[in-house]
Amino acid sequence: MSEVEQAESAASTQRPDEAGGITAAQFRGAMRHYPAGVTIVTLNNGERPVGFTATSFASLSAEPPLISFNIAETSSSIEAMLAAESVVVHFLGDHQLHLAQRFSRAAEERFADDSLWTSLDSGEPVLHDTPIWVRATVHQLIPIGDHTLVIGLVTRVHDTTDDEPIAAPLLYYNGSYHRPRGL
Repeated sequence: MSEVEQAESAASTQRPDEAGGITAAQFRGAMRHYPAGVTIVTLNNGERPVGFTATSFASLSAEPPLISFNIAETSSSIEAMLAAESVVVHFLGDHQLHLAQRFSRAAEERFADDSLWTSLDSGEPVLHDTPIWVRATVHQLIPIGDHTLVIGLVTRVHDTTDDEPIAAPLLYYNGSYHRPRGL
C-alpha cells in the first residue's frame, strides 16, 4: 500500500460517515463490546482446503434452513469463498481455542497439521472433535460494504451433543476469547 493510500485509509477511519455521523473506528470500538460465538468456516477450492474464523454467524430461517456469515473483502479466503459451492461451519467450544487461534493466522498454517481434520465425501474439510457442525450449499452472496454476506442452505447437521453440551461455547469479546459463565 502506498503512503497516499495509507493516509487515505487512516483518514477514512477517523472521518465521520456522511450518513451516520460516526467513524469506522467508533463503530468498531462499539462492536468490540458485543460478544459473538466463534465459528470456523471450511471449504475446498478444488486444489486445497480453505478455512477462516467467523464471528458473524447467524441462523436465518428454519424453513428452509438458512444460515449466514460475513467474510471481509480483504480476507485471504475471499476468492475461494466467492467461488465455493458449499461450506462447513463448525461451532467451536472452549476446548477448541487452539483452532480459533490457528484459523486466525496465515492461510498456509491453518491446515498444516493433517491430524486436526478430514474431508467429507463432498470434499469440504471437517475439523475433529467439533461436536456440532453444519454443511451448507452457497445459496446467495451479497456484497455489503467492505464484506460479503454469505447465505447458505443447510444440507446436513452433525450434532453429537445429545442435547447436553460437552463444552462451553467459545466466545469472542473485546478482542479476546472467553467462555460464558452461568447466572
